[in-house]
Amino acid sequence: MKITTKRALVATTALLLSMGMLSACSNGAQKAGDNGTAAAGDASSAKIGLLLPDNVTERYASADKPYFEEKVKDLCAGCTVSYANADGDAAKQQQQAESMLTQGVDVLVLDPFDGKAAAAIVNQAKSKNVPVISYDRLVDSGDVSYYVSFDNEKVGQLQAQALVDKMKDLGLPSDAGIIMVNGSPTDPNAAQFKKGAHSVIDGSGLKVLAEYDTPGWEPTKAQDWVSGQVTKFGDKIKGVYDANDDTAGGAIAALKGGGITPLPPVTGQDAALSGIQRILAGDQYMTVYKAFKPEAYQAAELAVSLAKGESPKADASADTASGVSIPSFLLTPVAVTVDNIKDTVIKDGLYTVDQICTSAYKDACTKNGLE
Repeated sequence: MKITTKRALVATTALLLSMGMLSACSNGAQKAGDNGTAAAGDASSAKIGLLLPDNVTERYASADKPYFEEKVKDLCAGCTVSYANADGDAAKQQQQAESMLTQGVDVLVLDPFDGKAAAAIVNQAKSKNVPVISYDRLVDSGDVSYYVSFDNEKVGQLQAQALVDKMKDLGLPSDAGIIMVNGSPTDPNAAQFKKGAHSVIDGSGLKVLAEYDTPGWEPTKAQDWVSGQVTKFGDKIKGVYDANDDTAGGAIAALKGGGITPLPPVTGQDAALSGIQRILAGDQYMTVYKAFKPEAYQAAELAVSLAKGESPKADASADTASGVSIPSFLLTPVAVTVDNIKDTVIKDGLYTVDQICTSAYKDACTKNGLE
């Protein structure tokens, strides 16, 4: 996915309709209300569909869904949000989308489990003149109206650079061995994380002993694979690039189960509560904090705007896997280690000290100044 971040690079094409209303952008966004629900230009009773991809990723239930619903309600008291989670099943997500479209949603906000398969959802929405916002992961369809996410190659670069720097700080040989636990092969973002990570690792001198694309981001599958690598390579594993916190938990369990001590530095992503706690405990080295509130808020603002028949101007663009440019809003990810937990996830209100410092982590919190 090619990402362009220059401000005002993307101008959304608008068509003047007979009623003087603007349609949404030219790549697939339509005037909300054409499906017979909310009237064009009046979002006071709009129906907005929110489709999330899985239940194994901690952030969706704890952050994305409630923040999205909160912002929609704040902007439009009479609007309703229909929510469904695909539970890691592309066919199920297709059925959920069909149901929402049949029920007359005005806008779909879609975080695809499978970026290619979800193009069928976009096609069906287009046939009903329902605009689609691709959320967090980009659907491989040129008819997506907008994309809201983060600079995903930057995420991989942050993870890999943190790993490389930490291994140098530990005095490890420049050609020390690492394993790479990548994301799901059906997640379009996972390829971008991996690309960004390789852009750093491949020039670092570190030796990639093996790497794995984790189906469905399943922590148990990551754990099983890492267990096999521990059997094969043992203490030659001096670092672990892991694409997110959930699979990092599985990898760390496998390392501990295989008797690897001390644990090598392990990366992560999503600033999951469990990941932050592992960082405090010294089991995980870092995570990448993607501020879910502004991401969810941005998607909610776009959804309400599209329901009004508006065409907000994007400040960036991103290319689908097929090379079609999509108007985008891309937020900046931040690397988090034990040194800046207080200044990131706590400062932003993602978690409170009490939520992080449960009884199992009281000593770690005290040691690191979180009280």
